[in-house]
Amino acid sequence: MSAAEPRRIILLRHAKADWPQVSDHERPLAERGRKDAAVAGRKLADTGITFDLAVCSTATRTRETWKLAVHELAHRPKTVYEERLYEASPGELIAVLNETPEDVRNVILIGHNPGVHGLADILSGAAEGDARERMNRRGFPAAGFAVLSFDGSWKTLEPGVATLMDYWAPAE
Repeated sequence: MSAAEPRRIILLRHAKADWPQVSDHERPLAERGRKDAAVAGRKLADTGITFDLAVCSTATRTRETWKLAVHELAHRPKTVYEERLYEASPGELIAVLNETPEDVRNVILIGHNPGVHGLADILSGAAEGDARERMNRRGFPAAGFAVLSFDGSWKTLEPGVATLMDYWAPAE
């Protein structure tokens, strides 16, 4: 990878979950969530970004979201299921991303709020157009995603180093 090529992080929040009598970790997607996850996958494909790695929470709703979204992509990246993403703070999410192998250029992280929204806010020292305004107005709803770009190694990822390039939510 050339040092001149920016790295990209796509933060995808799981789609709408159902509320059956199971533990929070085991909650599946609701019918609307299944539809929104597939739409999010199509929108991710529209970005033209080829993902080298997907890091997904082990929660049922995140795994189901990713399974439906990745089906819409032309290239299926290596996927790692990471327990630390469940209920993770932005700082904990940064720590996971800091462990990304240096040969990886583009990562998609499939996780939960409030961590995903907080991470997008904390990482983005700058934003393109009205992406930040739209993201903060919407509050990062289920199946929404943010596209961030930064220069440097994964080990140097820290608050303020990225640019929020784009934001999408199902109602947009």
